[in-house]
Amino acid sequence: MLQAPKLNVVKASGEIEPYDRGKLQTSLINSGVTGKIIDEIISHTEEDLKDGMSTSQIYKHAYFLLKKRLKPSAVKYSLRQAVMGLGPTGFSFEDYIANILREKGYEAKTGEFVFGGCVQHEVDVVAWNENKLIVVEAKFHNALGIKSDLKVALYVKARFDDLKEVKHVYGKERNIDEAWLITNTKFTSTAIHYAECKNLTLIGWNYPKKGNLQNMIEDGDLHPITCLTSLTGSQKKALLSQGIVLSKNIKEDPNILKSMGFVEEKIKKVVSEIESL
Repeated sequence: MLQAPKLNVVKASGEIEPYDRGKLQTSLINSGVTGKIIDEIISHTEEDLKDGMSTSQIYKHAYFLLKKRLKPSAVKYSLRQAVMGLGPTGFSFEDYIANILREKGYEAKTGEFVFGGCVQHEVDVVAWNENKLIVVEAKFHNALGIKSDLKVALYVKARFDDLKEVKHVYGKERNIDEAWLITNTKFTSTAIHYAECKNLTLIGWNYPKKGNLQNMIEDGDLHPITCLTSLTGSQKKALLSQGIVLSKNIKEDPNILKSMGFVEEKIKKVVSEIESL
């Protein structure tokens, strides 16, 4: 390949930084792309780069090229955008987090009204197993550049402090053990520092290094239906409105699509894409 172009790009946060070929290369490798295909996509993408271009524009261009070459890898590459597609209300994101926790062996409920020592709280997700009871704040952001800050961490900790004053019946009568704050984007450094100090669990797209949201999705094969290119936007919305957020749910029960009027050929196409993830 030719030498990487020397120009500036605009991050989702609005920050300007020099274009880094290595970041694009790493994202492609993480998507399962190898060898010459990586070089081809980078070369084609860099041909169209302009000074001041946003990183999201670069991503979209690389995704377009990848989709033409390797559809399964393109789906993996677009995973973060797919999770963003669970918006805009955030309710589907809560359902999605509950499903992830169920796959990890927890029972889970969303939108629970739970009494604390002083007041009643609406908790996004309550999850429990034999050994642990967790309350989860699922913080959904509609743009990649938005971070969950110290104010959010303080709010979650204050709620947890009130809730842990009384016993709750989830599986059995007990106190709440942990509070988690899960977001589809990132945390500010002060939020991370506070959480470490107060023993509050933070899970972001790439935080912590191990056990982050991306890891949880990929390790458990928990791709949201919004990553499927064989479904239209309106079809995805219809499925989400019925509480269907995991692609594997459709694979396990294709009749979900049949009940919505999908023809057999279309059902096979969707299931085939899910199997290739």
